[in-house]
Amino acid sequence: MKKIENIRKNYNLETLRKSDLSNSPIKQFESWFNDIINNKDIIEPTAVNLSTYDVSNGINSRVVLLKGLTKEGFIFYTNYNSLKATQIENNENVHLCFFWPVLQRQVRVKGSAIKISENLSSKYFQSRPRKSKIAAWTSEQSMIIKSRLDLDSRFLYYENKFKDKKIPKPESWGGYKVIPNSMEFWQGRENRLHDRFLYLKQNKKWIIKRLAP
Repeated sequence: MKKIENIRKNYNLETLRKSDLSNSPIKQFESWFNDIINNKDIIEPTAVNLSTYDVSNGINSRVVLLKGLTKEGFIFYTNYNSLKATQIENNENVHLCFFWPVLQRQVRVKGSAIKISENLSSKYFQSRPRKSKIAAWTSEQSMIIKSRLDLDSRFLYYENKFKDKKIPKPESWGGYKVIPNSMEFWQGRENRLHDRFLYLKQNKKWIIKRLAP
């Protein structure tokens, strides 16, 4: 096996200057995200690492999928009985980290996660593939289960229950919107002298600061 300490990549694709940036971090994200979704080499363009914290469970991180972007923030969906939802209920402060190595870019978001409306959650739920809807009913997310067989049996049960019927959104399933209070844009550069810019909200306005790499 190759020595881990010798694995490295020198970043040299692009530069990032303050003059390149939008006054709004959401608009800047949209600009970068358009580059991502139009890049055929990126397998899962909406993947983002979500970190949550509460006293009982400590820090937990996992990859979720971005399913909406508004001028206020970032939307993802989950089971409201899951560990992530439990932690958000106890502490709304969360962190998102997008990493797109193909373009040598990273975006970090600190903010507050709030539930979106039932109407918006239901509207999105109905847009999902039928078997994804059944899976939402099947999985008691984050709970310990006996076996894969039990999970498959539950899926079959709900598949039969909703046969030839419209599948409603489970009450325990829905969306969160992460409203940022800071966002960092990171562009890889040669010799680890990366370009980093931090947006901070002060008095309802965004200010931009360059950070040392």
